[in-house]
Amino acid sequence: MLTNPLTNPLTKNIRGPENVATDIARYEDNGGYRGWRKALQLAPEEIVKRVQDGGLRGRGGAGFNTGLKWSFVPRGEDSPSVKYVVCNADEMEPGTFKDRLLMERDPHLLIEGMAIAAYAIEARTAYIFIRGEYALAAARLELAIAEAKEAGLLGSNILGGDFSLEVHLHRSAGNYICGEETALLNALEGRRAIPRAKPPFPQVSGLWGKPTVVNNVETFCNVPHLIEMGADWYRGLGRGEDAGSKLFGVSGKVKNPGTWELPMGTPIREIIEEHAGGMQDGLKLKGFLPGGGSTDFLGPQHLDLPMDYDAISKAGSRMGTGTIIVLDDHTCPVGLVLNLTQFFARESCGWCTPCRDGLPWVVKILQRIENGEGLPEDLDLLREQAARMGPGNTFCALAPGAAEPIQSALKLFEQDFIDHITKGCCPYL
Repeated sequence: MLTNPLTNPLTKNIRGPENVATDIARYEDNGGYRGWRKALQLAPEEIVKRVQDGGLRGRGGAGFNTGLKWSFVPRGEDSPSVKYVVCNADEMEPGTFKDRLLMERDPHLLIEGMAIAAYAIEARTAYIFIRGEYALAAARLELAIAEAKEAGLLGSNILGGDFSLEVHLHRSAGNYICGEETALLNALEGRRAIPRAKPPFPQVSGLWGKPTVVNNVETFCNVPHLIEMGADWYRGLGRGEDAGSKLFGVSGKVKNPGTWELPMGTPIREIIEEHAGGMQDGLKLKGFLPGGGSTDFLGPQHLDLPMDYDAISKAGSRMGTGTIIVLDDHTCPVGLVLNLTQFFARESCGWCTPCRDGLPWVVKILQRIENGEGLPEDLDLLREQAARMGPGNTFCALAPGAAEPIQSALKLFEQDFIDHITKGCCPYL
């Protein structure tokens, strides 16, 4: 039997410290739900245009213009009456932990952003599809949903108006593939989590065949401030072409690993050396993955690049989730790539051959090299397999993403692979 999280004694101690705005009173004292109240005074089309003009790009990795994505949802008398908003909170990308912090420390911000999105596309039902391991985030979100409903900010006839919205929390029992939006929708429907063929795209035919907008946690969390303050203000937050602020993270052997909200376009050097404190004593930067485990390695020569979508793309990688994984000169790049590939191979849904069969084969080759049993021709095999798993050869981006650290490591750290083979052991041990 479901219990009210506001009165359940098991949830009363999950609020968190004083500096965490998990309750609605503290959230509203800090300006919370102003964007939602302002949105309800606008026409849905105005909200979509404001988000599009503000230049908000998806914070889940693809970087597609959010307002433009919303504009693809059918409107008018002939459009379906049932529509959905879905939050992709299935954060499992290696090296990525930003959405967890948002949900644990500012759950009402996510709910407010989703409410605005639902009003903008005229949806009356929204789902938060959250990673099953995020127990604390789920509990705080349940409390926040109950509080917002009790305050009249969710539910029927919100704030005395005609708009109604129900928000539901769905805890995932799946794996990494559920982060792909169409596999997520299949899982939410209670079916096998495999990617769907596109088109049709979810905005036209998504959850249960109805128009659906799927966005990432951080994307929704940008919406309330954009609506409240306006598109020009939001664009002014960025240092370059990309608008707004972004949660950037750094993991690896730095002095101060963590996550920080910074302007879009903040230089990589500033993020690693100032905010993350630089490399630990006695270590040097050898390379880094700029946007989580499924991006291409970049080298020290790229430290002065701005962290924005286009600049990182031109350098041969992707900004992805904006969470940097640092590789130091005492850590084996072959072992690092092996570790990542083992993860991706385990998380494959098995739907298409390059991913299902290709990734385990790559794991065997990398393991052989790491064990000092590799052959010179193994490097050509790895390159061939990375190409076969590339874009256009699979149903979704899991295998192409897994191929990125492999192919880039072979370019930047080829000598390390050769040393493993010629010396018959891992030189870093």
